[in-house]
Amino acid sequence: MSRDAEINAFHGAGGEVAGHFLSDLILPRFKDRGLGRIGLHALDDGATIDRPNQGEIVFTTDSHVVKPLFFPGGDIGRLAAAGTLNDLAVMGARPLALSLAVIVEEGFPMDRLDRVLQSFHDTLAEVDAALLCGDTKVMPHGDLDGLILNSSGIGIASPAVSDASFEAGDVVLVTGTLGDHGMTILLAREQFELQTDLASDVAPVWPLVERALAVGGVRSMKDPTRGGLAAALNEMARKADLGMTVRESAIPIREEVRGLSELLGIPALSVANEGKAVMVVARDRADAILAALRKHPLGMDAAIIGEITTDWPGRVILDTAVGGKRFLDMPLGDPVPRIC
Repeated sequence: MSRDAEINAFHGAGGEVAGHFLSDLILPRFKDRGLGRIGLHALDDGATIDRPNQGEIVFTTDSHVVKPLFFPGGDIGRLAAAGTLNDLAVMGARPLALSLAVIVEEGFPMDRLDRVLQSFHDTLAEVDAALLCGDTKVMPHGDLDGLILNSSGIGIASPAVSDASFEAGDVVLVTGTLGDHGMTILLAREQFELQTDLASDVAPVWPLVERALAVGGVRSMKDPTRGGLAAALNEMARKADLGMTVRESAIPIREEVRGLSELLGIPALSVANEGKAVMVVARDRADAILAALRKHPLGMDAAIIGEITTDWPGRVILDTAVGGKRFLDMPLGDPVPRIC
């Protein structure tokens, strides 16, 4: 990547361009600054700090610029808390505490900020996590689009779960319906006037992860946020240098999301989710994990969608609903910008 190239929207969209941005520009600068077994170089959802004989501390951070700030099913406060909590959870870490930095535009209504902070608080309470520290900055009117939140989080894992530690024969499952959040955000914007009952899935996934870990056999996990399921599976397959085959007919998608995908020409499998996890699990534990997930309200639509293979290492094969096969490619970026 040219050093004098300009930043564009694709650099932050979680797809192919963003991946090269990280690997070519960001990582080389900090490759010697890791502390634990899963470091910055792994490009996982967080990183570990080794604590001999005491499990691992997992640390992560995230920024949130969703538009609009309030949407069916949630708001930027719930999104910021859940997003950071979920990055910890999919590494097998029980969330302990978060930080919160609030960057707000001058003139922003105080009652709307209060709603956001209450949402952040209530989401932490769902998993009994604490808020340890925070910061506030006020920007002049016009220098910021309302409100930006940044949150970091720490959790404890025994041990941490990588997103690429699976093997051929393992089973791929998702914890619920896909595409809900991204399509909800799209519809909440003024340029679209379609009416549906669709709401964001934004929620902490730790209650589901905890159930799966208790069963045992969890190899890897990832939350399919920017770039959706397509990005998550491709990242995992590439890191492990193994293939994945997933069945289109087995992937849970709401009819509203499916219809909007066809109407707007936006692939449902490339749209972000904020309350779901992708899990790769041992075949002999898959049914038990699925049953445990489905007993929780957040996991009622959990489904086994595919398996790990040695065919086409680093690629994802989609068995289509009409009986064909095609590559499920890594999206260039999220088709719905500012979704988190």
